[in-house]
This record gives sequence, C-alpha cells and structure tokens, in this order.
Amino acid sequence: MPLQSPESSVDVLIIGAGPAGLMCANALAVAGGIEVKIIDQRPSKISVGHADGLHPRTIEVLQSYGLAERMLREGSRMYMCSFYNPSHTGGIEFTTRVPDVTVAAARFPFKIGLHQGAIEDAFLDSMAQHNLKVDRPVKPLAIELSQDQEQLRSLSSYPIKVTLAHLDGATDVEKLEVVHAKYVVGADGAHSWVRKAFGITMDGDQTNYVWGVVDMVPDTDFPDIRHRAAIHSTNGSLMIIPRENEKVRLYVQLSGEDFVDPGTGRVSKSKSSPEKILEVARKTLHPFHISPLSDVEWWTIYMIGQRVASKFSVEDRVFIAGDACHTHSPKAGQGMNASMNDTHNLAWKITQVLKGWANPSILRTYESERRKYAQDLIDFDKRYAALFSGKPRTSADQDGISHEEFFKAYKTASGFTSGMGIHYGPSVIVNAKHQCFAENLVVGQRMIPQIFVRATDARPVEIQDLLPADTRFKILIFLGSANEESRMTEINALANELSSPTIFLQRCSMDGQPSAPMFDLITIVAGKKENFNYLNIPPVFRPHWSKVLLDDTDVTGKVGGDGYKRFGISTESVTFVIVRPDGYVGMVAPVAALQDVQEYFASFLLPRH
Repeated sequence: MPLQSPESSVDVLIIGAGPAGLMCANALAVAGGIEVKIIDQRPSKISVGHADGLHPRTIEVLQSYGLAERMLREGSRMYMCSFYNPSHTGGIEFTTRVPDVTVAAARFPFKIGLHQGAIEDAFLDSMAQHNLKVDRPVKPLAIELSQDQEQLRSLSSYPIKVTLAHLDGATDVEKLEVVHAKYVVGADGAHSWVRKAFGITMDGDQTNYVWGVVDMVPDTDFPDIRHRAAIHSTNGSLMIIPRENEKVRLYVQLSGEDFVDPGTGRVSKSKSSPEKILEVARKTLHPFHISPLSDVEWWTIYMIGQRVASKFSVEDRVFIAGDACHTHSPKAGQGMNASMNDTHNLAWKITQVLKGWANPSILRTYESERRKYAQDLIDFDKRYAALFSGKPRTSADQDGISHEEFFKAYKTASGFTSGMGIHYGPSVIVNAKHQCFAENLVVGQRMIPQIFVRATDARPVEIQDLLPADTRFKILIFLGSANEESRMTEINALANELSSPTIFLQRCSMDGQPSAPMFDLITIVAGKKENFNYLNIPPVFRPHWSKVLLDDTDVTGKVGGDGYKRFGISTESVTFVIVRPDGYVGMVAPVAALQDVQEYFASFLLPRH
C-alpha cells in the first residue's frame, strides 16, 4: 500500500513570511487559541537589503504589539529631510532642510531607517514566544476552494485544501503535505502564487523609470548624509536614506536604455553592477564625492510598476496582502509599511470571526478598506514618482520640475506618506453619524496620541499605550466633569443603563464581564489629580484601578492636559469613543445616542451567553 502524504488542519494558513505574512502570523499567535501555519519557500530569512524604513503610523502599530522599542533602539531616526537642486555652476547645491514628518499629531515625529531583516526578526522572536515558527523551505503546489455554499458559510468547516512541497524533503512522502484550512492569507510577494491561482489580475501600468539601489557604509563629504535627502540634478535624481550601523541606502535614477533588456522590456541585472550605479550617483552628487568604505552590502535595480489587484479576497476565505495586491515605487517608502498595515487590518477580523465574536461579514471590510487605500497609494505614487523622476527646472530648461512644485507635493503628501492620514470610509465598523461630538477625533482615522494621568497614582499615560492590538474593542467613556451633583445624577443613571443585561457590554461579553474578552473599558474624567476620588464614580466605569484617567497635567505640569479640548469633546456631558482593535476610531456618540452605539455593535458582533 502506498504511503500517504501527511494531512493536517489549521485555522489559518499564511503563504509567505515577509513583513505582511509575519505581521499576520504574529497577530494571530498573540491573540491565542488559533491554529496558525506559516510557510515560506526561501530556505532562510533575509539578512540584508530589501525594504528599509518604518513610517510614524507603522511605529505606532508596532508599539501596539509591544515591538516598537526594539526598532527605536536599533534603527536610524530621520527627523529632517534635505533638498538639493541644480546649481548655476553645474552640480548641485543645498536648497532647504525641513522636518521629515510634518503631521502635527505625530507621536513619533520621525521615520526609522532599518533593514527589513531586522524588522522581520522582531516578529520571529515574538512568534517564538507563542510557539509559532516559519516552516521553510516550503512552497504551495495546489489550492482548492470548496464551491459548496454551506461549507463556505460554516465556521466549523475547512473549505480550503492546499498541497505543499517541502523542498528539503528526502523522500516523496516527506516532500508532500496536505493542509486543510479555514482561511488562507497569500502574502507571497509581487509574483504571488496565490493571486495567480485564483486568476486575480493586477491592474495598472509599468513606468519607464529605472532605479538602482545600493546599501553601504559611505565615505563622503556630502553634509546631509545622515538626513533623508532628496536630490535633483541635471544628471538625474537621487535619494539618500540613513540606516543603522552607519550605513546608508542610495536610490539612484538610471538611464533606462542602459539597463533594460530590449527583448523583454525588463530591467536586466546582468547589465548593471554596484559600480555602475555608484558611477551614476557620483555624477548626480557632484561636486560632492561618495564611495563605499568597504564592500557594498546589497544592491539591486528595478523598474517602477504601479498596479493594484482587481480584488483582495475570494469568498471571504482566501485573502491576498502586501506586494501580492499592490506594487509601487519605493520613493515614498510605502511598500513594507503598507504591507504590514494590510494584515494588521485583517488579522483582528479573522480572529474575531474564528472566536465566534463577530459575524463573518466583517471580513468584507478588509477589501473595502485596504483596496481603497491601495488605489489612493497608486494615484499618489504616480504623481510623486513622476515628480521625483522628472527633469529639474534649470536656467537652461524652464520646462523642468521646479523645487517649489516638488516641495509642495512633498508637504501635501506628508499625512499620506506618514501613514497617519489613512481614512477608512463608512462601513459596518465605521460610523461617522455623530462625528460632531468629537470634532478632532476623525471617525475612520487612527486614535491620535494624548497623555492623560491615572486617577489612582497620577502617573502620566499615553492613551495609545492603553489600546494594544489585543483583538478587543476599546470603549473610551469621556464622563466629562464629575463635580456637580447634577452631573453625578446623569453618570449614575448611565451606570444603571450600562449594567442592563440587554446592553452591548453585557450581551456581547462572557459571563457578563464587560472588560473581557471582547471589550476594554477606559473612563476619562475632566478632573484634577489633587482632589479627584476615583471611587466616587460607579463601579461599571472602573473595571480596574488603572482604567480611570484624568484630563490633567502630570506633576511637573509639562505633559498632559487639554485632552477634551484637543479632541473637541464637551466636558458637560458623556461622550463615547469606540476604538477598533487596530487602533482606528470606529464611532463617536453622545450619551443620548447610546442606542446607536448598541446598533453599531449589534450589526456585526454576535451575542454571547
């Protein structure tokens, strides 16, 4: 009798262990109680090259998983961006230097230069603590998705069958494995096998912009080598990204005809070398010189493609993420950042469905939110890449791109390139009906940072640090002032209402415990640390002593305070702010609209018993 290939069942199979795949795997592993398998066909993780930067919103996201401190410690911070343009004498000259992040609500007002391998290591170490590792070298051979609608609707079924090949298997039996999965996430790169297996097209264009990339420790007299630098010269454009351990990355605009294979129309690495790329970089940087102090660590060339997948999911069972569903130029540094934020958006939704907390319809919001973002990203990238790759204006060429034109686009795009301007549109989990009750907390955008002080010990706390990516919705209850008797009457009445067995806190929680596992309730009072007694507010508003905050300064008077004013929330009444598990504001509502909050959760959460 022939030996059978081993078979197994998992909740989620992730194909691809790059940034998108690892973000997804780590999020699911941290959530707990989910069977996850992640595979990658590379025999080992990457150690050099590839993506190289983290933007402010991505740092916030990593912070929500407890991973940001490592990046902050290991990476190079980019606080400023320098601009150089053609000089009258031929060569380039300094034009201006500005903050690299200009969004006022930035918790981390800088970007981080750090190679992709170090970022992946942080995920791998976190996953190891939850007994999850990447299976490698393993590649998918076949995938079948059941067409049985009953199977697709059933949360107990495993409607996806994937045949895997273990590339290091010694025998036929060891080489093949069959995995049955409830969900599959294809995070397998720009040439995604998963995307092709389901006939999903990539819509968009290939540009004729060719760029070379070199990672090295430089020997140079260029004064802005440790700033991010955007350089336009008559020889082409160049971008400098300072990196960890004194390294820099150079993005060098190349002449297409010199590096493209005329037969295929694609860039040919055989036509290039790090020496050729550096030769172009030296001409662009003139009169400054640059050369590697030692060997070039990594290099590549590429042609910019700007494409978005026609769809991001199949039957809400198979999803694609990262480069598998959008490709664009690296100039705005969105590749790895966008990829990780794709699966940050997806993982909590899969978790809530698998745990029986949420209706599977919530999974549709992954495509509606992230595909819209990807389309916006491509539209932006087309404009930005054209400006960056275009000829600069000079006294001899008045038709070129002026510094003012490029600089205006740079400043306008800051909210987008920092990741902090992402705005998810109306859906079952985004309801802006009562936006006016917190004018500056934009529903559909991320919860902005603000320091409050804990009522119990006056310790200053950043509100974002109380919003970990733990798959729970955070219910922020802004009680307003709690001094007058009339206000306490209103607060006590609300406490009684929130204790009702028909209210969402009780209906959608286990054993009537509102803070676990589906909600985390945080109360914020407009009060002073010197005289506020947190025991004066009803128990429902203080599920734990650490969950009552005051809108006051810390003991030094230097941080905190004015949170209500900053958010645009009244201190004269109660306001609810619902923050999704991914840190985005899902809804704001006044106390009079408690029924709307009830209906918001009832539209996608399943009642518990």
